[in-house]
Amino acid sequence: MAAKRTMTLNLSGQEMAVLEKLAREEGITKTALMRQALRLYQSMHARVKRGEKLFSEGRANKEKSELVFIGLPE
Repeated sequence: MAAKRTMTLNLSGQEMAVLEKLAREEGITKTALMRQALRLYQSMHARVKRGEKLFSEGRANKEKSELVFIGLPE
């Protein structure tokens, strides 16, 4: 594994509250949650750059909604 590097991340109070709540719900550290979020974003970004579309599907009604990323090429 590559050497780890440290960074400072400034979040609003609301953003920090969301981060803490999600980490608590998942039973992981805030750092682990941020790493997962970065990997998820990286994966979705790569798919959008390849021209793929991303969808979410409702569990009950199977309704699909396209996920749109602002600022990414279509």
